Amino acid sequence: MFERRIGTVLAAAGALLALAGAAMYVLPGPGLPFLVIGLAALITGLVVIAATRRT
Repeated sequence: MFERRIGTVLAAAGALLALAGAAMYVLPGPGLPFLVIGLAALITGLVVIAATRRT
């Protein structure tokens, strides 16, 4: 259950980072690094959630 919570927090933080990165990418600012990190965290969190659901 602890891993599932970590996955949930990681996915939520990744979604927020991805949204902030997308907004900064459209507006003038360095949004691409935030977008890439946010998408990576979101995908990793979703994989952790999916892996813990199967057990």
